[in-house]
Amino acid sequence: MSKLGFVGLGIMGAPMALNLIKAGHEVFLYSRTSVPANLVEAGGIACSSGKEVAQSADIIFVMVPDTPHVASALFDANGIAEGLSAGKVVVDMSSISPIETKAFASRINALDCQYLDAPVSGGEVGAQNATLSIMVGGEEDTFEKIRPLFALMGKNITLVGGNGDGQTAKVANQIIVALNIEAVAEALLFASRAGADPARVREALMGGFASSKILEVHGERMVKRTFNPGFRIELHQKDLNLALSAGKELGLALPNTATCQELFNVCASHGGSAWDHSGMVRALELMANFEVGQKS
Repeated sequence: MSKLGFVGLGIMGAPMALNLIKAGHEVFLYSRTSVPANLVEAGGIACSSGKEVAQSADIIFVMVPDTPHVASALFDANGIAEGLSAGKVVVDMSSISPIETKAFASRINALDCQYLDAPVSGGEVGAQNATLSIMVGGEEDTFEKIRPLFALMGKNITLVGGNGDGQTAKVANQIIVALNIEAVAEALLFASRAGADPARVREALMGGFASSKILEVHGERMVKRTFNPGFRIELHQKDLNLALSAGKELGLALPNTATCQELFNVCASHGGSAWDHSGMVRALELMANFEVGQKS
């Protein structure tokens, strides 16, 4: 059993850390708010700082919302970097900038420690059920060392390439997810406005070529009007900002990504930053002056 650390215990981080605890590992925990009581009850050890976590653990996982939060967790006073010693491994499972990830990795490597970027896809349900897809960037020997721990949190675990490549894969994932949400939202809104039962349309489409995980899970949320996260719109906005800014640097046009971002912006302007990202449908509904499930 390993001595592990976990910094960032929100919607995603808490169940991921719990799965490590349940597997019998000694897990040292820190969150900017408070460490959830159920993690301590399960055997986790609450710490007062990221530094204390890094001093106590050999492998430290980070799961926080955005690039500045990772920088803070790693390099602020009493942060993880201050508690590292040679040979330890930092694994950032947040979804952040690929460019900044490379810089963070260099700083951790300079401390004679290893660094993996390992963002995830699968949402809260995937975190709870240990079925996340994990996209990893870093050295192959470090990846192989951590793979058994990844297997306690996810199912589809892929070494994409060097540091930053895991984050690049996650940005690509978020482009695909956003565009699929938009497609499902348009289709169900169209069907509903045309007078069909959107729930039955969704059921029919699930058996054909249009079937997808987005249609299954997010389509159901659109039909049932359940927009509690899940994955918050403000976090998907952050990911699409990464895509659009990187696209600009690369000289790429990402027109449909930009459209999805504008739809998320509409949701946010109507108080929906904390809605599940399936709530993108509400932006289309506002333009149509019609809701999925409304009687024509």
